[in-house]
Amino acid sequence: MFLSVVIPVYNSERTIAPLTERLQRWLSELAFEIILVNDGSADRSELVCQQLENRYDNVTALSLRRNFGEFNAVLCGLNHTVGQYVAIIDDDFQNPPEAILALVEAAESGQYDVVYSRYARKQHHWFRNVGSRIVNTLTTYSIGKPRDLYLSSFKVIRREVVDEICRYKGPYPYIDGLIFRITSTVGSVEVAHNARVEGRSNYTARKLISLFMNVFIGYSLWPIRMFTVLGAALMSLGLLGGLVLIMGWLTNKVELAGWIIVTWAILTGLGIQLLFLGVLGEYLGKLFMAHSGLPPYVIKHGSPRKEQVVQQ
Repeated sequence: MFLSVVIPVYNSERTIAPLTERLQRWLSELAFEIILVNDGSADRSELVCQQLENRYDNVTALSLRRNFGEFNAVLCGLNHTVGQYVAIIDDDFQNPPEAILALVEAAESGQYDVVYSRYARKQHHWFRNVGSRIVNTLTTYSIGKPRDLYLSSFKVIRREVVDEICRYKGPYPYIDGLIFRITSTVGSVEVAHNARVEGRSNYTARKLISLFMNVFIGYSLWPIRMFTVLGAALMSLGLLGGLVLIMGWLTNKVELAGWIIVTWAILTGLGIQLLFLGVLGEYLGKLFMAHSGLPPYVIKHGSPRKEQVVQQ
Protein backbone atom coordinates (compact mmCIF):
# COMPACT_ATOMS: atom_id res chain seq x y z
CA MET A 1 0.00 0.00 0.00
CA PHE A 2 1.55 3.30 -1.10
CA LEU A 3 -0.84 5.86 0.40
CA SER A 4 -3.38 5.94 3.20
CA VAL A 5 -5.84 8.83 3.54
CA VAL A 6 -7.30 9.47 6.99
CA ILE A 7 -10.47 11.57 7.20
CA PRO A 8 -11.98 12.48 10.60
CA VAL A 9 -15.71 12.74 10.03
CA TYR A 10 -18.06 14.87 12.11
CA ASN A 11 -21.55 15.89 10.98
CA SER A 12 -20.60 15.79 7.30
CA GLU A 13 -23.23 13.52 5.77
CA ARG A 14 -23.44 15.75 2.68
CA THR A 15 -19.73 16.15 1.97
CA ILE A 16 -18.04 12.87 2.89
CA ALA A 17 -19.42 10.90 -0.09
CA PRO A 18 -18.42 13.51 -2.75
CA LEU A 19 -15.01 13.84 -1.07
CA THR A 20 -14.46 10.07 -1.17
CA GLU A 21 -15.56 9.87 -4.81
CA ARG A 22 -13.20 12.70 -5.75
CA LEU A 23 -10.32 10.97 -4.00
CA GLN A 24 -11.09 7.78 -5.92
CA ARG A 25 -10.73 9.69 -9.18
CA TRP A 26 -7.63 11.72 -8.37
CA LEU A 27 -5.72 8.89 -6.71
CA SER A 28 -6.81 6.14 -9.09
CA GLU A 29 -3.25 5.54 -10.36
CA LEU A 30 -1.95 4.85 -6.84
CA ALA A 31 -2.34 1.90 -4.50
CA PHE A 32 -4.24 3.69 -1.75
CA GLU A 33 -6.80 3.27 1.00
CA ILE A 34 -9.21 5.64 2.72
CA ILE A 35 -9.88 5.45 6.47
CA LEU A 36 -13.09 7.21 7.52
CA VAL A 37 -13.38 7.79 11.28
CA ASN A 38 -16.83 8.95 12.34
CA ASP A 39 -16.30 10.94 15.53
CA GLY A 40 -19.71 10.51 17.15
CA SER A 41 -21.61 12.54 14.54
CA ALA A 42 -25.17 13.58 15.34
CA ASP A 43 -26.33 13.31 11.71
CA ARG A 44 -26.30 10.40 9.22
CA SER A 45 -22.51 10.46 8.73
CA GLU A 46 -22.09 7.00 10.28
CA LEU A 47 -24.53 5.45 7.82
CA VAL A 48 -22.93 7.25 4.85
CA CYS A 49 -19.48 6.02 5.89
CA GLN A 50 -20.72 2.44 6.12
CA GLN A 51 -22.29 2.73 2.67
CA LEU A 52 -18.99 4.01 1.26
CA GLU A 53 -17.17 1.06 2.85
CA ASN A 54 -19.60 -1.34 1.20
CA ARG A 55 -19.20 0.44 -2.13
CA TYR A 56 -15.39 0.63 -2.29
CA ASP A 57 -12.95 -2.14 -1.44
CA ASN A 58 -10.28 0.36 -0.38
CA VAL A 59 -12.47 2.23 2.12
CA THR A 60 -12.56 1.36 5.82
CA ALA A 61 -15.22 2.96 8.02
CA LEU A 62 -14.73 3.23 11.78
CA SER A 63 -17.19 4.79 14.18
CA LEU A 64 -16.28 5.99 17.66
CA ARG A 65 -18.59 5.46 20.60
CA ARG A 66 -18.91 9.21 21.26
CA ASN A 67 -17.37 12.49 20.14
CA PHE A 68 -13.75 12.27 21.31
CA GLY A 69 -12.43 15.18 19.25
CA GLU A 70 -10.61 15.60 15.95
CA PHE A 71 -7.14 14.59 17.13
CA ASN A 72 -8.43 11.45 18.86
CA ALA A 73 -10.27 10.49 15.68
CA VAL A 74 -7.15 11.12 13.59
CA LEU A 75 -5.06 8.98 15.96
CA CYS A 76 -7.63 6.20 15.62
CA GLY A 77 -7.35 6.43 11.84
CA LEU A 78 -3.55 6.44 11.92
CA ASN A 79 -3.59 3.22 13.93
CA HIS A 80 -5.51 1.54 11.09
CA THR A 81 -3.32 2.66 8.19
CA VAL A 82 -0.77 0.58 6.31
CA GLY A 83 0.39 2.98 3.60
CA GLN A 84 3.98 4.08 3.08
CA TYR A 85 2.67 7.65 3.30
CA VAL A 86 -0.37 8.85 5.23
CA ALA A 87 -2.39 11.93 4.28
CA ILE A 88 -4.73 13.61 6.75
CA ILE A 89 -7.49 15.74 5.26
CA ASP A 90 -10.62 17.38 6.68
CA ASP A 91 -14.11 16.37 5.63
CA ASP A 92 -15.37 19.84 4.65
CA PHE A 93 -13.81 20.22 1.15
CA GLN A 94 -11.84 23.31 2.17
CA ASN A 95 -8.72 21.32 1.33
CA PRO A 96 -8.71 20.28 -2.36
CA PRO A 97 -8.26 16.48 -2.47
CA GLU A 98 -6.07 16.68 -5.58
CA ALA A 99 -3.49 18.65 -3.57
CA ILE A 100 -2.58 15.40 -1.80
CA LEU A 101 -0.48 14.54 -4.85
CA ALA A 102 1.65 17.69 -4.40
CA LEU A 103 2.19 16.91 -0.70
CA VAL A 104 3.13 13.31 -1.48
CA GLU A 105 5.54 14.44 -4.19
CA ALA A 106 7.32 16.70 -1.68
CA ALA A 107 7.47 13.87 0.86
CA GLU A 108 8.84 11.47 -1.78
CA SER A 109 11.77 13.79 -2.41
CA GLY A 110 13.26 12.41 0.80
CA GLN A 111 13.84 15.84 2.34
CA TYR A 112 10.91 15.75 4.76
CA ASP A 113 9.28 13.36 7.19
CA VAL A 114 6.14 15.52 7.28
CA VAL A 115 4.80 17.92 4.67
CA TYR A 116 2.23 20.49 5.76
CA SER A 117 -0.05 22.48 3.51
CA ARG A 118 0.14 26.26 3.66
CA TYR A 119 -2.40 28.72 2.32
CA ALA A 120 -1.86 32.01 0.52
CA ARG A 121 -5.28 33.03 1.81
CA LYS A 122 -7.31 31.13 4.37
CA GLN A 123 -11.07 30.95 4.00
CA HIS A 124 -11.80 30.31 7.67
CA HIS A 125 -14.00 32.56 9.79
CA TRP A 126 -12.03 35.40 11.42
CA PHE A 127 -12.51 33.81 14.86
CA ARG A 128 -10.95 30.55 13.65
CA ASN A 129 -8.04 32.46 12.11
CA VAL A 130 -7.38 34.33 15.36
CA GLY A 131 -7.48 31.06 17.32
CA SER A 132 -5.13 29.37 14.85
CA ARG A 133 -2.70 32.28 15.08
CA ILE A 134 -2.64 32.06 18.88
CA VAL A 135 -2.08 28.30 18.84
CA ASN A 136 0.65 28.59 16.20
CA THR A 137 2.45 31.25 18.25
CA LEU A 138 2.16 29.12 21.37
CA THR A 139 3.50 26.00 19.66
CA THR A 140 6.57 27.91 18.48
CA TYR A 141 7.68 28.11 22.10
CA SER A 142 6.12 24.97 23.58
CA ILE A 143 6.99 22.27 21.01
CA GLY A 144 9.77 23.90 19.00
CA LYS A 145 7.82 24.60 15.81
CA PRO A 146 9.58 26.85 13.27
CA ARG A 147 8.14 30.36 13.32
CA ASP A 148 7.33 30.40 9.61
CA LEU A 149 5.51 27.04 9.60
CA TYR A 150 1.71 26.96 9.76
CA LEU A 151 0.37 23.86 11.48
CA SER A 152 -2.49 22.95 9.17
CA SER A 153 -4.57 19.83 9.62
CA PHE A 154 -3.96 18.91 5.95
CA LYS A 155 -0.61 17.12 5.73
CA VAL A 156 1.27 14.01 4.61
CA ILE A 157 3.37 11.93 7.03
CA ARG A 158 5.92 9.19 6.33
CA ARG A 159 5.23 5.68 7.64
CA GLU A 160 8.06 5.71 10.18
CA VAL A 161 6.70 8.84 11.85
CA VAL A 162 3.15 7.47 11.84
CA ASP A 163 4.33 4.35 13.63
CA GLU A 164 5.93 6.49 16.34
CA ILE A 165 2.80 8.63 16.69
CA CYS A 166 0.72 5.49 17.17
CA ARG A 167 2.79 4.58 20.21
CA TYR A 168 1.01 7.35 22.10
CA LYS A 169 -1.65 5.82 24.38
CA GLY A 170 -2.76 8.84 26.41
CA PRO A 171 -6.20 10.48 26.35
CA TYR A 172 -5.15 13.87 24.95
CA PRO A 173 -3.37 13.39 21.62
CA TYR A 174 -2.17 16.49 19.81
CA ILE A 175 -0.90 15.23 16.47
CA ASP A 176 1.40 18.15 15.71
CA GLY A 177 2.84 18.01 19.22
CA LEU A 178 3.60 14.32 18.74
CA ILE A 179 5.14 15.02 15.34
CA PHE A 180 7.60 17.54 16.75
CA ARG A 181 8.54 15.12 19.52
CA ILE A 182 9.53 12.67 16.79
CA THR A 183 11.07 14.76 14.02
CA SER A 184 12.07 18.28 13.09
CA THR A 185 12.40 17.47 9.38
CA VAL A 186 9.22 19.13 8.16
CA GLY A 187 8.33 21.15 5.09
CA SER A 188 5.32 22.80 3.49
CA VAL A 189 3.68 23.15 0.11
CA GLU A 190 1.31 25.97 -0.86
CA VAL A 191 -2.16 24.75 -1.80
CA ALA A 192 -5.52 26.38 -2.38
CA HIS A 193 -7.93 26.84 0.50
CA ASN A 194 -11.58 26.78 -0.52
CA ALA A 195 -14.59 28.33 1.13
CA ARG A 196 -16.76 25.93 3.13
CA VAL A 197 -19.49 24.49 0.91
CA GLU A 198 -21.68 22.97 3.63
CA GLY A 199 -22.46 23.84 7.22
CA ARG A 200 -20.15 25.78 9.50
CA SER A 201 -16.92 25.17 11.36
CA ASN A 202 -17.09 22.83 14.34
CA TYR A 203 -14.36 24.81 16.09
CA THR A 204 -16.29 26.70 18.73
CA ALA A 205 -14.76 28.98 21.36
CA ARG A 206 -14.92 26.07 23.81
CA LYS A 207 -12.97 23.75 21.48
CA LEU A 208 -10.34 26.37 20.71
CA ILE A 209 -9.83 27.01 24.43
CA SER A 210 -9.61 23.26 25.02
CA LEU A 211 -6.99 22.98 22.26
CA PHE A 212 -5.08 25.91 23.73
CA MET A 213 -5.01 24.31 27.18
CA ASN A 214 -4.06 20.92 25.72
CA VAL A 215 -1.07 22.43 23.91
CA PHE A 216 -0.15 24.71 26.82
CA ILE A 217 -0.28 22.01 29.51
CA GLY A 218 -0.28 18.59 27.88
CA TYR A 219 2.75 18.82 25.57
CA SER A 220 5.22 21.01 27.37
CA LEU A 221 6.57 21.70 30.83
CA TRP A 222 7.05 25.30 29.77
CA PRO A 223 4.24 26.70 32.01
CA ILE A 224 5.68 25.01 35.11
CA ARG A 225 9.17 26.20 34.26
CA MET A 226 7.88 29.71 33.67
CA PHE A 227 6.51 29.83 37.23
CA THR A 228 9.73 28.29 38.52
CA VAL A 229 11.75 31.05 36.88
CA LEU A 230 9.31 33.67 38.19
CA GLY A 231 9.62 32.25 41.70
CA ALA A 232 13.40 32.21 41.51
CA ALA A 233 13.43 35.81 40.26
CA LEU A 234 11.13 37.01 43.04
CA MET A 235 13.12 35.15 45.68
CA SER A 236 16.39 36.59 44.35
CA LEU A 237 14.90 40.08 44.26
CA GLY A 238 13.63 39.65 47.81
CA LEU A 239 16.98 38.42 49.12
CA LEU A 240 18.82 41.21 47.32
CA GLY A 241 16.37 43.76 48.69
CA GLY A 242 16.80 42.33 52.18
CA LEU A 243 20.56 42.63 51.88
CA VAL A 244 20.23 46.27 50.77
CA LEU A 245 17.90 47.02 53.67
CA ILE A 246 20.26 45.45 56.20
CA MET A 247 23.26 47.32 54.81
CA GLY A 248 21.29 50.56 54.86
CA TRP A 249 20.14 49.98 58.43
CA LEU A 250 23.69 49.20 59.61
CA THR A 251 24.99 52.40 58.05
CA ASN A 252 22.02 54.44 59.35
CA LYS A 253 20.96 55.34 55.79
CA VAL A 254 17.64 53.45 55.88
CA GLU A 255 14.98 53.50 58.57
CA LEU A 256 13.30 50.08 58.73
CA ALA A 257 9.63 51.02 58.88
CA GLY A 258 7.07 48.28 59.47
CA TRP A 259 5.59 48.39 55.96
CA ILE A 260 9.05 47.95 54.42
CA ILE A 261 9.70 44.79 56.43
CA VAL A 262 6.24 43.39 55.63
CA THR A 263 6.67 44.10 51.90
CA TRP A 264 10.08 42.46 51.88
CA ALA A 265 8.78 39.39 53.74
CA ILE A 266 5.81 38.98 51.37
CA LEU A 267 7.97 39.36 48.27
CA THR A 268 10.60 36.90 49.46
CA GLY A 269 8.06 34.41 50.82
CA LEU A 270 6.04 34.48 47.58
CA GLY A 271 9.16 33.85 45.55
CA ILE A 272 10.19 30.89 47.71
CA GLN A 273 6.69 29.38 47.47
CA LEU A 274 6.54 29.73 43.68
CA LEU A 275 10.00 28.24 43.36
CA PHE A 276 9.15 25.16 45.42
CA LEU A 277 5.75 24.80 43.73
CA GLY A 278 7.50 24.98 40.35
CA VAL A 279 9.98 22.25 41.34
CA LEU A 280 7.15 20.09 42.68
CA GLY A 281 5.10 20.76 39.54
CA GLU A 282 8.07 19.69 37.41
CA TYR A 283 7.99 16.25 39.01
CA LEU A 284 4.20 15.96 38.81
CA GLY A 285 4.19 17.15 35.21
CA LYS A 286 6.72 14.55 34.16
CA LEU A 287 4.78 11.82 35.98
CA PHE A 288 1.54 12.90 34.34
CA MET A 289 3.04 12.96 30.86
CA ALA A 290 4.75 9.60 31.34
CA HIS A 291 2.02 7.58 33.07
CA SER A 292 -1.30 8.84 31.72
CA GLY A 293 -3.14 5.62 30.86
CA LEU A 294 -6.64 6.65 29.74
CA PRO A 295 -7.60 5.46 26.23
CA PRO A 296 -7.36 8.06 23.46
CA TYR A 297 -10.42 6.61 21.72
CA VAL A 298 -12.92 3.74 21.92
CA ILE A 299 -14.06 2.08 18.69
CA LYS A 300 -17.78 1.50 18.54
CA HIS A 301 -17.55 -0.82 15.55
CA GLY A 302 -15.46 -1.29 12.44
CA SER A 303 -14.88 -3.73 9.64
CA PRO A 304 -13.61 -7.05 11.12
CA ARG A 305 -12.44 -8.26 7.71
CA LYS A 306 -10.42 -5.16 6.98
CA GLU A 307 -9.09 -4.95 10.55
CA GLN A 308 -7.68 -8.46 10.11
CA VAL A 309 -5.95 -7.35 6.90
CA VAL A 310 -4.43 -4.37 8.76
CA GLN A 311 -3.18 -6.64 11.55
CA GLN A 312 -1.59 -9.01 9.05
